[in-house]
Amino acid sequence: MKSGAYIKAEQKVCAPNYRPLPVVLEQGKGAWVTDVEGRQYLDMMSAYSAVSHGHAHPELYQILCGQAQKLTLTSRAFYTTGIAPLLKRLISLSGLEMGLLMNTGAEAVETAIKAARRWGYQVKNIPDNQAEIIVAAGNFHGRTTTVISFSSEPDYKKDFGPLTPGFKEIPFGDSKALEKAITPHTCAFLVEPIQGEGGIIIPPQGWLKEVAEICRHHQVLLILDEIQTGLCRTGSFFAFQHEGVVPDGLILGKALGGGILPLSAFLSHREVLSLMTPGSHGSTFGGNPLACAVGLKALEILERDRLAEKAMTFGNKIKAFLYSLDFPCIKEIRGEGLLIGLELDPAIVTAHDVCIALMKRGILTKETHETVIRLAPPLIIEEKDLDDALQTLQEVLREFSKTK
Repeated sequence: MKSGAYIKAEQKVCAPNYRPLPVVLEQGKGAWVTDVEGRQYLDMMSAYSAVSHGHAHPELYQILCGQAQKLTLTSRAFYTTGIAPLLKRLISLSGLEMGLLMNTGAEAVETAIKAARRWGYQVKNIPDNQAEIIVAAGNFHGRTTTVISFSSEPDYKKDFGPLTPGFKEIPFGDSKALEKAITPHTCAFLVEPIQGEGGIIIPPQGWLKEVAEICRHHQVLLILDEIQTGLCRTGSFFAFQHEGVVPDGLILGKALGGGILPLSAFLSHREVLSLMTPGSHGSTFGGNPLACAVGLKALEILERDRLAEKAMTFGNKIKAFLYSLDFPCIKEIRGEGLLIGLELDPAIVTAHDVCIALMKRGILTKETHETVIRLAPPLIIEEKDLDDALQTLQEVLREFSKTK
């Protein structure tokens, strides 16, 4: 079968909840993927940061195969050997005390919400069913019914009500708005340190430190969603480390599974997670031996290969290159490490059109919010490949600029 046949077959049986680029991928190695016709493409999106280690990392593959021959799944009905080592390493890296393993990022966000509310009732003594969680405008934390309930995007909520109450929205990056919004019923502030799906939006410098102080003063949990920004993506192991703070809760996912398996985690203080009791939360596949083995190796590779430093170096290179371009279609350049957004003027060209043009030249990425191109390659990308991708991007933007 050729690409067109696969696309038609999928469209016939698969719900149209995504708008993929018209390419059918079959293989991947490192920062490169190959379609069914044998054409190669440089992956400049890495599955929204999930493939930070690159495709088919040989060490992760070896761990996967070895563990698959021993034990893959038991459910949490029994103890297994993988959970403690993985959580111990995550706790050490984050500065927190306990963790709960799940599968997807959205599951970890739901876990954080439940844990924060229980803490609010049992520790802060908020009246029953009156706990509030503050969120930021432009957020993206997943697509479950509860999570879309506090999304700023009307399309995410349309026809999915009734929605879950208990959330209050403030502007992103506004610490004064946070302090004003806090009430005695506020149990947590749930926020991304950098808004990824929102368009790679960077808050003002010092904002996160101010937020941490405000939350501490008002006995409010600061819960950071680092599903995209964590695990070396922004040039430090976690984005919160850029400002020297430690949150009360940390949500991880995507790259934690090494680009191979879904694996997520919610980390927090013992005061918060020790309140979870048997039956209060769970997942059949959460913390399964296969995912834990891969996750532990994924952390080892990130540390050993100093991929945070590489992300910072290459990210600075990308930004410097983009700033050197003088094209009218470029409105703004934002990002940290290898999480960079290039915002375009839609009056000149749409981000989708640029992504299509890049695809035809062997570069894959995907727009967000119609106007922003993401540049977030695997952290293991070679410098020469990155240079070639930037040159291709320059050529594409030049062509579109000439048409206006």
